[in-house]
This record gives sequence, C-alpha cells and structure tokens, in this order.
Amino acid sequence: MPKYVIEREIQGAGSLTPDQLKAISQTSCGVLNQLGPEIEWVHSYVTTDKIYCVYNASTEELVREHAKRGGFPANVISEVATIIDPSTAN
Repeated sequence: MPKYVIEREIQGAGSLTPDQLKAISQTSCGVLNQLGPEIEWVHSYVTTDKIYCVYNASTEELVREHAKRGGFPANVISEVATIIDPSTAN
C-alpha cells in the first residue's frame, strides 16, 4: 500500500495539551474506522505550527477524504517514493 506524508498547518500545534491531542487522535481513529482497512495512520510528528502525519493508504483521495471528514487540514500530501535511513549508507 502506498505511504503518504501529510503536512497539516495548525497554528499553535506544539502547544496543544495532552487532552487536546487525545481528542484529535480519537476523532482521527473514528474516521479511519468508518473508512475501512484501505487507510492506516502510522504516526505523527507535532511541531510548533504543523503536524506531519504518516499514513498508508490505497489512494491520495482516501487521505483527502479522511481529512475532510475529520475536519483536519491537509495542506500538502506527498506520496513517499522510498525510505532511507543510516543503513542505506552500508
């Protein structure tokens, strides 16, 4: 299944409380349950004013539908071409 990185511009994201992050996560998981097994949230990185999410999904359109239903911005959606890490240097 293709992997996507989603950039979400959310002013003050880095200042969200644990309860706010939990609520956002619960909303996201609820939408994922509605959409079925063709989309999976892997994890997210929260920065000062953005959240970067990694998803596995059958299509980019499904990622966009998740954002729409969840009320989340999806400012940039990029399909991952390949993954590298320190072991790539060997």
